[in-house]
Order: sequence, then structure tokens, then C-alpha cells
Amino acid sequence: MQRLLALIFTMQVVWGAPRAQVIRVDSNVELEVLDWGGQGRPIILLAGYLTAHAYDPLAEKLSALGHVYGITRRGPGAARDVIEVLDALHLTQRPVLAGHSFGGQDIGVIAAAYPDRIAGIVYLNSVEDPTLKASDYGVDSPDGRLLPASLRSPSPPDLSSIQGYQKWQLQTHGIAFPESEVRQLYEIRPDGSLGKYQVSRATNQGLFQGLIQPEYGKIKVPVLALFAGLPTLAEQTRKYNPQTPQERFALEQKNAFDRAIQNRHRQDLVQGVPSARIVVIPGANFYIFLSSVPEIVREMKLFVESL
Repeated sequence: MQRLLALIFTMQVVWGAPRAQVIRVDSNVELEVLDWGGQGRPIILLAGYLTAHAYDPLAEKLSALGHVYGITRRGPGAARDVIEVLDALHLTQRPVLAGHSFGGQDIGVIAAAYPDRIAGIVYLNSVEDPTLKASDYGVDSPDGRLLPASLRSPSPPDLSSIQGYQKWQLQTHGIAFPESEVRQLYEIRPDGSLGKYQVSRATNQGLFQGLIQPEYGKIKVPVLALFAGLPTLAEQTRKYNPQTPQERFALEQKNAFDRAIQNRHRQDLVQGVPSARIVVIPGANFYIFLSSVPEIVREMKLFVESL
């Protein structure tokens, strides 16, 4: 029988690695579920376009707060998949669900449809409405062709080794995927260099299927929403060093557009869930679960203890 494994590849066994299992959620679909251990309330981390291995650094810290699991999601049907996983895990307490990127879409759907199955949800910089267009945010979007070159065309990734790739990520994105995640995404050649990107086009396309407008007003469980604090225009100017008036103007537009997007998403959430706790973490970036582990652990500790 053909099995659709959601971004699952051979995992190198290393000391301290989570226990991995495969759980069937449909007749021909099995998902990888990681278990980092811990005692207390279950905490379920839902991956977005990455695999659950991306949560390694955060999960290890969260295991002091509860029993931590991670799910490598698929695209269509992902919300129901999570319920199937919860059934298979035979949990004795209602879990807290936390999600990044597409995982944030899933936790909102689950909180609205299955409030009796979960204790609360945590948005990891993932409050967004994928149905909105650029024109819906009330400000002009920047012309990407006019942005500073260092922002428009970052240096190509270093594929000479896992360490080289991680160094490039730090320099380009301010974070680095854990080695376990890099090994899921890339073929590792005998000489240690990174080979073929292993995520198929069909898998990537599947992740974008079924995206819907969030129904925050239907969420009836406690909500913690963590947002990455956006850099100021002065900080972006120092970082990207625009060389022409056109580049400076485009950078100004991007800064304003980014803020309009985040403001709209926050407003939509608070309108639907007035009791939601909103926390903005300065210095965080899109990959908030990697850039801001201590801050997330602190906020999730308060959240879990309040349930």
C-alpha cells in the first residue's frame, strides 16, 4: 500500500533526539510524530512548511513544562489529521496546540471545530489571513525590483556542509535550522555536502491547498498569540544600506507594508477573540520558534499554568 509520508525522510539517530513514530491518519496517509518527553500537560507543536524536527531547540526546553510532541503536517485535511493523532496518542489531559506558519492555520480551525479536545492554542508568529490580498492592508506594497540589492537578492546558500548551510542561514535570516531539520530537507552526500532538496513539488503544492479565512469568532478556548517585533525603518536602513532615493523609498514602503500586515492580523484576532493574550517579542523574526526560544518558553509557561 502506498504511503504518503509528510516530508518524512531517514532520520539520523543522535543522542538526545526525540522518539519518532508514524501514525496513520487516513487510509493511505501516515504522519511522522515526534516525542521529546516531559511530564504534565501535553504540548503539541504543529509544523508549517518545515518538518517537526525544526522544533528541536524549542521542544527540548518546553519539555520542562509538559509532555511535548511534534507533528509533521500535510496540506489538505491537516486539521482532522491532528485529531487522529491525538486519538492515537491516548492523552490523559487536553493538550495545548502551538503552530507556526501553516500550523497556525490548523490550530485555529481545530480550536473552532473541536474545542472540547484541546485546552488552548498558541500562535507562533502565525496569526494571518491567507485570503487577504495586498490591497486589503490599506497601504501601498513596495516594488520589489527597487528594494536594496542585499534584500532583493541574498547570497546563494552554502551547500558545502550542514555547518556551512547553517552559517549562511544565520547571516541571511538570523536563525539556523537544527541539523536534524537540515537532514530532512536535503540529501547528505558521502562527503558531507548537501545534495538534492528532498521535498517534492507535489508536497510543496499540497501545503498550500485548503487555506481558508480564519474564523476567530468561533474559537472558544484560551489563546496566546506571539508576534515577532518588527524592525524599525532605521534598523532596516542600517542593515540593507539603500544606495539610491528609489531604494530608500521602496524600503520605507516595505517597512510600512509589513507593519500594516501585522496590525491587520492582530486586529482581526482581537476582534474575534477579545480575551486573547497578545505578546510582541522584540528582536524575533519570522522563525520565532528558533529566534526567541527563552521568550517563548517564558510565555508558554505562564499560559500553561493558567489553564
